[in-house]
Amino acid sequence: MNTDITASVKPEYPVVDRNPPFTKTVANFSTLDYLRLTTIAGISVTVGYLSGIKPNIRGPSMVTGGLIGLMGGFMYAYQNSAGRLMGFFPNDDEVARCKK
Repeated sequence: MNTDITASVKPEYPVVDRNPPFTKTVANFSTLDYLRLTTIAGISVTVGYLSGIKPNIRGPSMVTGGLIGLMGGFMYAYQNSAGRLMGFFPNDDEVARCKK
């Protein structure tokens, strides 16, 4: 079974890096990626706090919600950044940076 997504789907935009490494993908995070990451983490902290039923559970519940939101936000930002580098999402800024 072939699990390589690039084998089944052709990029719609110019490809900057077909298989970007972790460091390049994280370095490519845009301001919008960071905004989404912090928004998801912030909402998760709030939901975690509010889901603590008893007052002495709210602190650990808030931390757990925050960690889950931080990881989810990071994965969402990483997916968007990698998608732009691989040409699956609009990537005008990345292409312009590559041509310099």
